[in-house]
Amino acid sequence: MSTARKLNLVSVEDYLAGELRSPVKHEYLGGVVYAMAGARNVHNLIASNTLVSLGGRLRGQPCPYNSDTKIRVRLPNHDRFYYPDVSVICRPNPQTDSFQDEPAVIAEVLSNRTRRIDESEKKDAYQAIPSLDVYLLIEQETAAVVVFRRGERGFLREVYQGLDAVIPLPEIESELPLAEIYESVEFTPEPRDGEA
Repeated sequence: MSTARKLNLVSVEDYLAGELRSPVKHEYLGGVVYAMAGARNVHNLIASNTLVSLGGRLRGQPCPYNSDTKIRVRLPNHDRFYYPDVSVICRPNPQTDSFQDEPAVIAEVLSNRTRRIDESEKKDAYQAIPSLDVYLLIEQETAAVVVFRRGERGFLREVYQGLDAVIPLPEIESELPLAEIYESVEFTPEPRDGEA
């Protein structure tokens, strides 16, 4: 007879308190905590470019947030906390909180290690947030962004390709040029697992 291993779930309160002290960021899925992996410089450059581009257009508003900002996702049977690469929150939580509840736009920069999670688990969770209007999946190896935009019948998929493309963001009275997302980016294939 085999015995099932008992999981010791972490409470939301303990997770949030631990994140304030931890040198490593962790995501939280219904009581289970996962350490986040590091990223290549190109990933960080693309995320920073996206933040700067949106930040310049939304100047004077408390909207753009970087990858140190957790987003709480309240699902029917549990809570999750993710650290997206960039988020736009125009109805922010109090500054004393360590997370946000009402993002309007979320952007994730795709990598080989995160693609499956960003395109499925996170996409599904983020789309459950009532305030979310747009979810951006930004490629690293080519100038391309997949946009999931909330419509009357749910989220619709759009694709923007090439450095001349501009993503309209009427939801936040802005836009996002791919030339700015990919400024100074050298497109090279990302090493696959096991490659140097």
